[in-house]
Amino acid sequence: MNSFKESKKLFEGADWDFTTIQRIHDACEDIALKDLGLNVYPNQIEVITAEQMLDAYSSVGMPLYYKHWSFGKQFAHQEASYRKGLMGLAYEIVINSSPCISYLMEENTATMQTLVIAHAAFGHNHFFKNNYLFKQWTDADGILDYLDFAKAYVAQCEEKYGRIAVEQTMDAAHALMSHGVDRYPGKRSLDLRAEEKRARERREHEQATFNDLWRTVPTGPSKNRTELSAERRRALLGLPQENLLYFLEKAAPRLRTWQRELLRIVRNIAQYFYPQGQTKVMNEGTATYVHYRIMTALHERGQITDGNFLEFLGSHTNVVFQPDFDSKYFSGFNPYALGFAMMQDIERIVTDPEDEDREWFPDIAGKGDVMGVLRDVWANYRDESFISQFLSPRLMRHMRMFHLHDDPADTSGILVEAIHNERGYRSVRRALSRQYDVGLIDANIEVMDVDLAGDRRLMLKHSVLNGALLNEVDARRVLQHLADLWSYDVSLTEVDASGSVLKEHIVHPRMMAAAA
Repeated sequence: MNSFKESKKLFEGADWDFTTIQRIHDACEDIALKDLGLNVYPNQIEVITAEQMLDAYSSVGMPLYYKHWSFGKQFAHQEASYRKGLMGLAYEIVINSSPCISYLMEENTATMQTLVIAHAAFGHNHFFKNNYLFKQWTDADGILDYLDFAKAYVAQCEEKYGRIAVEQTMDAAHALMSHGVDRYPGKRSLDLRAEEKRARERREHEQATFNDLWRTVPTGPSKNRTELSAERRRALLGLPQENLLYFLEKAAPRLRTWQRELLRIVRNIAQYFYPQGQTKVMNEGTATYVHYRIMTALHERGQITDGNFLEFLGSHTNVVFQPDFDSKYFSGFNPYALGFAMMQDIERIVTDPEDEDREWFPDIAGKGDVMGVLRDVWANYRDESFISQFLSPRLMRHMRMFHLHDDPADTSGILVEAIHNERGYRSVRRALSRQYDVGLIDANIEVMDVDLAGDRRLMLKHSVLNGALLNEVDARRVLQHLADLWSYDVSLTEVDASGSVLKEHIVHPRMMAAAA
């Protein structure tokens, strides 16, 4: 019998050590780079415990993060659920950084470690490095250093200004985090190393900018002083402005310099995560397709046993399971299932197309270069455009997709709007892709003006789509945090496409500890 060293097998049984992990990584890398043509950041693999995985959950997977009470609350909730058997844990967490950091659970078997290295260290890694959204909006080289800076800065502020004052500012910033991003490229680049290095100079410059603005504001009831023209006022304030945290950081009249830096930290981190919300299907589909190809290749090469491969297939099947629409477990499309199915379907179209595929996908049908096509797709699309471009009639039939029309104002009831015909396929594809369009699913809220000559009220507008108003309770809670940072009244008007005002919210600021 050959010794293990002489065997082609990467490991025997379920046990592993760090030498085994290195051997697994090298074998996966050989297939990823040579066979699949992937382009990845250098890999850094960390093995962590279940408690450390829960801790990473609570701080959105970041290895270095500032302290905040919400992370502890999340940790306590998830730990209780895990201990009671109400939830499982991910096999891994992967960080979009350079080096790309993959956290592996120490409880994983050797087979599962192979799977997650293939999935995270090569699948996600390639997507992070090459997709256009991540190239536009993230700074993989600078994120770890910036998080280190942010963690230290928040701790210094707590020591110098008090935990309560810092906590109030961070609570407000977190409440506005989803409205603290630039949604269109070209506004501001995200260079996190430069953010840290130029922090002092930038703060001094922006302090002078908003001071210039507020020096022109009438200080008393008299309106006889020369007031700013509407055009100059809006120009100085950069209005209209969709990035609420950026606006407050630059123009809020009573925030201290350290508070502005805290808002900037939260804003930069929100911007860093912005592409991930738009690429969930593609990102998970890419990683799942890559791990499937790598694990299959390892099995074909004899580097893992039939038993290892069956263990992998059991886990893989669970990951891509898609409940039917009438199942009590159905809660929408599983991004792993939809993404993986679309990647495999593209492979089929490229290698073995049918007449229908040639009609719908003339640019890729029968092209033959599977990985060339997939790498191009992974680089140049986000979920909305990916589904709208590549969801095929065959896959719609296979997944039994259909489109229901359910309008509460329509008394005729729920109607089947699209079935399996050419018009229906296009309708289903369009309807599904719109569910991933951030322009439709995220509320479009902008700062429109400030009443500088009067009570300094901050005026915002919500452009209402399809009659979807903001939730009353949530809107008032978030606006309260906004008013606290602005330190004057805030009004939000909800307006439809015709310009009709549907609703108006007005909130008054509370006294914050930092301003006391």
